[in-house]
Amino acid sequence: MHKLSLFFSALACLLTITAKAQTYDIVIKGGHLIDPKNNINETMDIAINDGTIARVAKNIDTSQATQVVTADDMYITPGLIDMHTHNFWGTELDQAYMNGPNAVAPDGFTFRNGVTTVVDAGSSGWRTFPDFKAQTIDISKTRVLAFLNIVGEGMRGGPFEQSIKDMDAEVAGNFAKEHAEDIVGIKLAHYNRHEWTPTDRAVEAGKIADIPVMVDFGGSNPPLSIEELFMEHLRPGDIFTHCYGELDSREAIVNRETKKVKPFVWDAREQGIIFDVGYGGISFAYSQAIPAVEQDFTPSTISTDLHIGSMNNAMKDMLSVMSKFLNMGMDVQSVITASTWKPAQVIQREELGHLTEGAPADVAILTIREGDFGFFDYTGYRVEGDQKFECQMTIREGKIVYDLNGIADPVTLRGR
Repeated sequence: MHKLSLFFSALACLLTITAKAQTYDIVIKGGHLIDPKNNINETMDIAINDGTIARVAKNIDTSQATQVVTADDMYITPGLIDMHTHNFWGTELDQAYMNGPNAVAPDGFTFRNGVTTVVDAGSSGWRTFPDFKAQTIDISKTRVLAFLNIVGEGMRGGPFEQSIKDMDAEVAGNFAKEHAEDIVGIKLAHYNRHEWTPTDRAVEAGKIADIPVMVDFGGSNPPLSIEELFMEHLRPGDIFTHCYGELDSREAIVNRETKKVKPFVWDAREQGIIFDVGYGGISFAYSQAIPAVEQDFTPSTISTDLHIGSMNNAMKDMLSVMSKFLNMGMDVQSVITASTWKPAQVIQREELGHLTEGAPADVAILTIREGDFGFFDYTGYRVEGDQKFECQMTIREGKIVYDLNGIADPVTLRGR
């Protein structure tokens, strides 16, 4: 009886130890973790389980992990958030970015860049949003959020986007409130007459829904004053996208003669206006960006304005835009902050953009390749650089959805 008692005691102990052994879906080992929200900028391991961050610590045991990712000499960051894209793709050839040929389906262009969340920038309005939700938001593996266009039709192009009659602040604001799960802001874009009514209606809709407004400003002749825009129309937290653009139809933030950031632009940033890159096809010029960055006027948020034209022009993709700012002098942590935690704050989705235990397990694993690279803008101005971001792996909700070089063991993509 004594031996039998000892046997059962040992068995119970073994079962207790086994029960206490932590199991993980994925453990990422040896990477340099940059998590701006939690002020982490050092080598750390990450364990993922059931779609969330289970643990962040030194030397996490991998013995119970289903997959182990060796990330030596790599950066581990939150999944990137590209908060200015156009994803309402379609086959209506006369409808521009609203169910038309200029937009792109997100999944083909996100994960290979470490992007796990995109925010469509006003491709749909309240009248067309249900189609966008069914056709893209609900079926994409990428997390797709949206700025709702103040125009009910959205970015249909031509006279549709000039119709003040279709800019109903009350309808748009209430619609955004009703669809708060997907809609994070209001968008004004492409209006080209010299008046403030569209801006004010977009801001009114933003007030109704308690969400920010993103303004693609310009197009009028003469251009409307951006000082008046910042100081008299927008609110703290509202977003001035295409902030480094230099077009005759749009006032620039850097004085073209003195190459100095205009004094009221500094004041606007101090008062809470968000300056977003929104690179686009013709909305980024080195003649604005280089002097601004040299004066430490760096972007609040880095974004692409991804669409068919921009991705095949100077913009390319999210990592290319990030690389341009890295080579202009922004440090790695600042670039990551402007591509993760800051946009999460701007769109009021603070559950995203960080790697806190319990947060959604959206992770990018990046390297910085050294070499001789050329970065140019749409004017043809070219800058040589020696650093370029490259995505090694993307994890979305705890599943590996992109693995460039097979750094997972086993290498099976569990996200398929």
